[in-house]
Amino acid sequence: MLVSAKEMLTKAKQGKYAVGQFNINNLEWTKAILQTAQENNSPVILGVSEGAGKYMCGYNTVVGMVNGMLETLKITVPVALHLDHGSYEGAYAAMDAGFSSVMFDGSHYPIDENIEKTKQIIKDASAKGVSVEAEVGAIGGEEDGVVGGGEVADPQECKMIADLGVTMLAAGIGNIHGKYPENWKGLNFDVLAKIQELTGEMPLVLHGGTGIPEDMIKKAISLGVSKINVNTECQLSFAAATRAYIEACKDLSGKGFDPRKLLNPGFEAIKKTVKEKMELFGSIGKA
Repeated sequence: MLVSAKEMLTKAKQGKYAVGQFNINNLEWTKAILQTAQENNSPVILGVSEGAGKYMCGYNTVVGMVNGMLETLKITVPVALHLDHGSYEGAYAAMDAGFSSVMFDGSHYPIDENIEKTKQIIKDASAKGVSVEAEVGAIGGEEDGVVGGGEVADPQECKMIADLGVTMLAAGIGNIHGKYPENWKGLNFDVLAKIQELTGEMPLVLHGGTGIPEDMIKKAISLGVSKINVNTECQLSFAAATRAYIEACKDLSGKGFDPRKLLNPGFEAIKKTVKEKMELFGSIGKA
């Protein structure tokens, strides 16, 4: 059964580890992440962007697939199904379909409007037992057409949003989606420490987890980051394994063209990447 992200993240914050949010794109992705979480006794958050939701035929299809897998794969670890960078309308559509957690990305609205909309979503989500993530300071790079410049959040604005009663807060600290450029300045830990100081028990979220050096990840966790989002890294490892299979002409021998065979190396590559991240985040054995 799907659960909200609240309990798993509260435990992570207290235990000084982080739960990974791994974005899903299709059946293979979902199965690989769920199996890896179960095998490693780790809580996990399945992230779905609005674009990926559309690609997978809508939120009802996603919820049906995930719930079916939880049952058939006998998944007993805590699993949250989370809308990533949701619009106001998208957050309601996902909740109606049965998502257990939503992110309302109001970072592009003026702060007053962001607050009003966030308040309404928190009220309606908590009535359904759904956890809510809010964002302050746009995350850099591009995700599904949502472009952010990598702003650094204002700690006072973070406190304003945290005080509304959100479950978790994504604060921009120089992190970006996608691959990091050569001239990237790194994470701003001074701002992170200030945000942590002002928001107290609130679990903090780090977007754009792909490509951030391990020591920075560990330092971010020590400063209150309890949820780390990973997407690009799984896509890259899936693509590399699929490319290797085809370049070795394995699709040309026997039934190698069967999608179940063709996609299997990529499936295994996702599992390996997810396990490595769970080890780094410290969530293994914490379910």
